[in-house]
Amino acid sequence: MNNVKALNKWANAHTYLPIDLLRMALGVFLFMKGVYFFSNSQYLVDMLSPIESLDRFGSVEMFAIHYIAPAHLIGGILIFCGLLTRWAIISQLPILISAIIINFMGQMHHQNLLVALLCLIISLFFLLYGSGKNSADYFFKMQV
Repeated sequence: MNNVKALNKWANAHTYLPIDLLRMALGVFLFMKGVYFFSNSQYLVDMLSPIESLDRFGSVEMFAIHYIAPAHLIGGILIFCGLLTRWAIISQLPILISAIIINFMGQMHHQNLLVALLCLIISLFFLLYGSGKNSADYFFKMQV
């Protein structure tokens, strides 16, 4: 009986761990995507080619390299640490929604669409849920 109570206490104290691990995994994934987009900027430009016909004011390539890759890099680090998580996710939402739309405008890539949808759903969850118990936001909130 004591073992069951001890296990129940442990489970109640650690229920946030899987959610925090999911947040950290999302942060690592977005950071790695940012690194990949910086190292392979031509791939990013090729992905954005279906919307190039809508580009009337500037270069899609410049937008991609100067917004998408740094937003993934910085946002991934912030989401991983749990620091300003909601703000970092808000900066990711236009990119993720655009990734879904681009799949429907150009040639359909099922794997990219699935990854973008999954990231969008997880991001929307953390936008509503917050950063979790094992995060810098929670730590700083408890310091006050």
